[in-house]
Amino acid sequence: MEPVRIGMVGCGGMMGAHRRGMELLWEAGWREFRVAATCDVDRSRAETMADAVAAWQGERPRVFASVEDLLAGAPEVEAIETCAVHRAHHTIAVPCLQAGKHLLIEKPLAMTLRAGRLILEAAEQAGVRLQVAEQYRRRPHQRAIREALAAGRIGAPRMLFWIEARERLWHWGWREDKLQAGGGWTLDGGVHFADEFRYHLGPVTRVSALMRSFFPTRYRERDPLGDPVAVDVEDATMANLEFESGVIGQWTETNVAPGHGVSARVIYGSEGCLDFSQGLKFRTEERSLDDLTADYMAALEPAEKERLFPQGVTDPMATEIAEFVRAVRGQGEIETDGWEGYRAQAVSMAVYESAAAGRPVTLEEVESLEMEEYQGPLNRDMGL
Repeated sequence: MEPVRIGMVGCGGMMGAHRRGMELLWEAGWREFRVAATCDVDRSRAETMADAVAAWQGERPRVFASVEDLLAGAPEVEAIETCAVHRAHHTIAVPCLQAGKHLLIEKPLAMTLRAGRLILEAAEQAGVRLQVAEQYRRRPHQRAIREALAAGRIGAPRMLFWIEARERLWHWGWREDKLQAGGGWTLDGGVHFADEFRYHLGPVTRVSALMRSFFPTRYRERDPLGDPVAVDVEDATMANLEFESGVIGQWTETNVAPGHGVSARVIYGSEGCLDFSQGLKFRTEERSLDDLTADYMAALEPAEKERLFPQGVTDPMATEIAEFVRAVRGQGEIETDGWEGYRAQAVSMAVYESAAAGRPVTLEEVESLEMEEYQGPLNRDMGL
């Protein structure tokens, strides 16, 4: 088959990780795609990306400054990868899908779930493939953790503790503008975590949350701190999660915790626990995460190993791109398709909705758009 021709839309920071994933596949000899076009509203970024791709591909992509120009001027492009501010996700995705282009979209699916529905509907109507970039679950150690849980290594899962407390005073640009990002780290990074929760423990059914903005100032200058700027996203979140399986969870995220930092990501079962940084721990013995991962990789059948880690490449950005390319060619399914991305995002949005409403919320009412107290103003600002 001819290689899948890909257009890269939004050539800022995150697209650099996508480009590196492509390069790793190329270097390993997995060359079932070509980057045919780059696109960014800042044309200089698209030019820089085209140069970077040409350095390993040998063929320089064509450069465009708008999605409309790319769709009109590069009909050979079959698939689009896009990385953009959250607010722009649906405005980029929908026309690409309506033009019949397969789409790999950086998480979250959209800034709100209502905007996400527009993307899902466009993909279904066009009959094309839609993948949400959720690379965390694709890391070998995450695959090994899932396998250990499925094998009952810690007995029946009972509790999840996911706690990150640290301090960050520097300003992170558009990510701290609610009308561009939709929320703070609970959405931006949190949708990755929500995907991991679902991947390892199954659907979340109910959320009860508290959310605060304790320090609504950040600094553009890091050392010494200077040039303060006001931000309007949350900086502290505490949420209780209830899973369909009966597991209960506690999820805490804050970046305004000075002094001692805390990081704990642990699933407790009836016979032991799985620490996401250390591995299996029982009452009398332990198994390191490195050993657990090595055991998992060694036990994989060759065909499954090639499917998950083509040509031995384990970089999660690279492996998700390979899966996308295969799916475009009808050679496999997409693990984190549009609906999977939507449901992971719904967990994050349920945290915001619970905090805004001051009550527990169910995932059913959030996913169905019945509950939009937090998202409503964002939707109205976007004209949705």
